[in-house]
Amino acid sequence: MTWLKLGKMHVFLYMMWLWQNISFHVKAANDSLKAGDTLHSTTELCSENRKYCMSFGLIGPRDYDHTYLRIHAQGKIDWVVWVANANQPVHQDSAALLLDHSGVLKIESQYKEPIILYTSPQHVHNAVAKLLDTGNFVLQQLHPNGSKSVLWQSFDYPCDTLIPGMKLGVDRKSGHNWSLVSWFSQSIPAPGPFRLEWEAKGRELVIKRQEQVCWRSGELGKNKRLEHVWEAKYKVVSNEDEDYFELTFSNDGHIKWTLLTTGQLINREGDDIARADLCYGYNTDGGCQKWEEIPTCRHHGDMFVPVQGFPNSNMSSSVANSSYGTSDCHAICWTNCTCTGFKQYYEDGTGCIFFHWNSMEGTNIATSGENFYMLVKHTHHKGTKKWIWVSIVMAIALFVICLSIVHLALKKRKYIFKDRKGKGGEIKMLGLAASNRSSSIKDLEDDLKGHGLKVFDYASVVAATNGFSSEKKLGQGGFGPVYKGILPTGQEVAVKRLSKTSGQGIVEFKNEVTLICELQHMNLVQLLGCCIHEEEKILIYEYMPNKSLDFYLFDCTRSKLLDWKTRFNIVEGISQGLLYLHKYSRLKVIHRDLKASNILLDENMNPKISDFGMARMCTQQDSESNTNRILSINFSCSGYMPPEYAMEGIFSTKSDVYSFGVLLLEIVSGRRNNSFHDANGPLNLIGHAWELWSKSLSVQLVDPSLNEMFDPDEVQRCIHVGLLCVEQHANDRPTMSNIVSMLTNRSATIILPQRPAFCIGRENFDGKISSRELFTDSTEEMTSSFTRES
Repeated sequence: MTWLKLGKMHVFLYMMWLWQNISFHVKAANDSLKAGDTLHSTTELCSENRKYCMSFGLIGPRDYDHTYLRIHAQGKIDWVVWVANANQPVHQDSAALLLDHSGVLKIESQYKEPIILYTSPQHVHNAVAKLLDTGNFVLQQLHPNGSKSVLWQSFDYPCDTLIPGMKLGVDRKSGHNWSLVSWFSQSIPAPGPFRLEWEAKGRELVIKRQEQVCWRSGELGKNKRLEHVWEAKYKVVSNEDEDYFELTFSNDGHIKWTLLTTGQLINREGDDIARADLCYGYNTDGGCQKWEEIPTCRHHGDMFVPVQGFPNSNMSSSVANSSYGTSDCHAICWTNCTCTGFKQYYEDGTGCIFFHWNSMEGTNIATSGENFYMLVKHTHHKGTKKWIWVSIVMAIALFVICLSIVHLALKKRKYIFKDRKGKGGEIKMLGLAASNRSSSIKDLEDDLKGHGLKVFDYASVVAATNGFSSEKKLGQGGFGPVYKGILPTGQEVAVKRLSKTSGQGIVEFKNEVTLICELQHMNLVQLLGCCIHEEEKILIYEYMPNKSLDFYLFDCTRSKLLDWKTRFNIVEGISQGLLYLHKYSRLKVIHRDLKASNILLDENMNPKISDFGMARMCTQQDSESNTNRILSINFSCSGYMPPEYAMEGIFSTKSDVYSFGVLLLEIVSGRRNNSFHDANGPLNLIGHAWELWSKSLSVQLVDPSLNEMFDPDEVQRCIHVGLLCVEQHANDRPTMSNIVSMLTNRSATIILPQRPAFCIGRENFDGKISSRELFTDSTEEMTSSFTRES
């Protein structure tokens, strides 16, 4: 009986302990810690808007003794923006963040001393630690009068990542400096060798390696060195209290700059902002600074490049020292004249293995294998008369060859244009048209491989789609069916099989392939490769598990899956993709076939613009374009075609703006533009939207499946902007820069729309507008508000 009582007592005590721990976990599972609360390794704090979360976890291939308290994007634990204990990892099972009743904020772990994040010599009452929507973790004191004072905040101690609200600079009162510091390695967030700082005197950003300046941005606003600054706005503040640089704007709230262990500064897409890793002390290109004399065995132009493959390790040496990172291995190998490459010794990115002299002979460079760095030496020649004359002869020969190629290319292009006139297929491509020397499969494959595109074997494509079986068919595109395929690696792909009678010939095929290869944006579909076999032309895309927008939008049942937040996110994504095409890609791109079926949705319902078969590429300086063909009846009836294109064959970026406006109204209403058949009612959705707008009843346009669960201000702005986009004259339509500003800025001034083009007909199209005016207007810069002169 005694043992039974003891057993019951143990069960009771265990249940009490479990209840207390669960209660602690529940209390901590919001956005705040109050005095006495604890955040354990099994719980997390998430900001109110759910964009950022704080939790304990591993970084890289480390054991459980290397656990860190980190802030990361919600649902993306590898998207770390801040680490609390970068220098002092703890054990995961016993890790806890505690705010005690005296206001001390600390990390506790078994067998280790507490890590104090904040303490005060005086007792602090009513302290609360909160993870804000900005990603800032703030310790505040609540005063009796309702005011708050900040005691400590994570934004004052940046790690390797800069997000909007963080500062780079100095607090003149306290002397505290804000700067980014690279991680020691990809798996160790301890401070590394590179630091990003703000220099107020020159109004520029600098990257230092161990306090030596190796890269400068130049004065902001007066150079183009920061290639991707356009994606974010920033502000510079200089007064007697502070001097700092700060990112201030993000269209989706998830913009970030990260300083890598190599010295690269990248944005969230992985695009380069600064390349301090290419600064060797001898060069000044790209913002690099000179700081030392190079070793006698190295020459101007020599550099280490990251490669993948299987290095020949017959002549190698190693330094199994975990205090060495990538930058240290780089510096040691650079100064050692026998060293021709290196890689990390340990899996966590520490230690060094060096390759010497001819060890690179026999090295296999491949698309798989180990990651390592290989020294690429710049070729040098002695300046003898012999080599001078050889160079002159080669230059003349090269000039003659190039001249002949240009002549043949122009002649070939003229033939193609003449041959295709009236057949519905003319597509001009800068840089591509010149390569149209032959329409043979062999020449086509060579052209595509020349653009670095992977060409798949036809047999593997057939196997991936089960012989293009109907069960694998995802839908029917404008130029042929699309199938779901599974590659031998297990990767799911979308296989677009171009129909032999689709009208998309060699030129259109090369147009779509080459164009998408040039474009890299999160809201554009990614092309993985292609396949050419006899008359078969096949494109391999990333697979979009949620199909296309029209699959949901125009179905009375599935449309309920598109709540307003999702719809507005889709609108923003499409607008960002078009803005990139029109303004920020290397060549201005006009899509010309924007519609709901060409908007694909990924696993998170993020939109990606697809189907570039009809797209037109031109330089940013092109002023006008005209096409010899009118699109097919199906495209015309879909209601996305602007009047100036239907009547005159003139297109510009404003053509895409018109299509975007139609799509915007369709997303709000859940109805197709051409779904109106009442003889006494509006001709189409545009007419219906205009009637409701004129009567101040535009809210009646909203899709009933939303059940009135939407943001009225966002809905009004979408309808307002949509009507501006579908105005009769292209000059009156806003640019995509204007559109993005109006959609994302609640305080933006938006003019009233004019009566739109309800139907496509010459009587509704003013032929007085010139194609030159169309293109002049389409290249305007974004202003704070879109205005029309009276």
